[in-house]
Amino acid sequence: MESEKKSEYKRPTWDEYFMEITEAVAKRSTCDRGRMGCVIARDKQILVTGYAGAPVGLPHCDEVGHQIKTITNEDGTVSKHCVRTTHAEQNAICQAAKIGASINGSTLYCKMTPCSTCAKMIINAGIKRVVCQKKYHAGKETEEMFKMAGVKLEIINDEIEHYENQ
Repeated sequence: MESEKKSEYKRPTWDEYFMEITEAVAKRSTCDRGRMGCVIARDKQILVTGYAGAPVGLPHCDEVGHQIKTITNEDGTVSKHCVRTTHAEQNAICQAAKIGASINGSTLYCKMTPCSTCAKMIINAGIKRVVCQKKYHAGKETEEMFKMAGVKLEIINDEIEHYENQ
């Protein structure tokens, strides 16, 4: 009896695998405006994860609502940001510090191009590569900083992420 050919299974690449885990981590996020997750990995191993949420002991958006600030950007455009939450990337970096895990030389996976504050933390933490699902509507400054600092930025989908009440 001849062996039957099994259906073709496409094993995910490491980037696909870690991006899928990022989506699972995002489900813990407590800001429904943009449920974000982050995975930091090195040598095919997860080092830490993080999701968007209020600092420990403080109320979450899901509990008390958003804390929206209106920002006038340098180019004159106006955008709105929820400042109650700590970003997923920031929480992952803080988690690494908290448990004493070096993330130097690692890759960070996230939903969209990190904001400029997260970008500065990523650069200073020694992260060498960032993989994003989409672009952030205000990600140009981050892209420029990463280029200058030698952080490789890979964006899977050139689609720009937009928020309600942006």
